[in-house]
Amino acid sequence: VQLQAFGGGLVQAGGSLRLSCAVSGSIFSINGVAWYRQAPGKERELVAHITGGGVTHYTDSLKGRFAISRDNAKNTVYLQMNSLKPEDTAVYYCWMLTGDDEYWGQGTQVTVSS
Repeated sequence: VQLQAFGGGLVQAGGSLRLSCAVSGSIFSINGVAWYRQAPGKERELVAHITGGGVTHYTDSLKGRFAISRDNAKNTVYLQMNSLKPEDTAVYYCWMLTGDDEYWGQGTQVTVSS
């Protein structure tokens, strides 16, 4: 099983980006997929999570600006990020739980300039 995250880049404050996490491999069932981020000098933090049934959860501070979604046909999970702020600058990672196993993607850099 592999997770490949892409879509990061450099954007000005107030702009938008959509990250994608493509899941490949043999997967029987997915319990949940999430996006985390890690800014320089800070711990990795949860951004958003979506369950196998499609229920979403967001870190309170990001509600209203970020949206997680999934396309089961494409085995891809998205993170739409709007009204980006310089403090959103971080490496964004996708994570997946299937059964008792968890997987991490390689991360994609998001840089928001002021």
